[in-house]
Amino acid sequence: MKYLSNVTTISLTEEKCTGCGICLEVCPHHVFVIENRKASLVDKDRCMECGACMMNCPSQALFVDKGVGCAAALINSIITGGDPTCGCSGDNGKGSCC
Repeated sequence: MKYLSNVTTISLTEEKCTGCGICLEVCPHHVFVIENRKASLVDKDRCMECGACMMNCPSQALFVDKGVGCAAALINSIITGGDPTCGCSGDNGKGSCC
């Protein structure tokens, strides 16, 4: 499942990655692959920002601002039946990201 394009907060510092593969095991949306003994992001737009990869990475090579952003807004709107809201509309002059 993909969410919105180019809004996820996930990032990978490949220099820190040891290629252990734990991120592949814990990611529910198959965001990672191992290439050349390092993790690599296959498709950032699949990330739902749950933070499982970051919390389980022994080398601290991953960062996700878990539970925020548009992916969380979409999930919450599906659960509650309301409109997606991620707190980034209007007041900051950037408009809505959802």
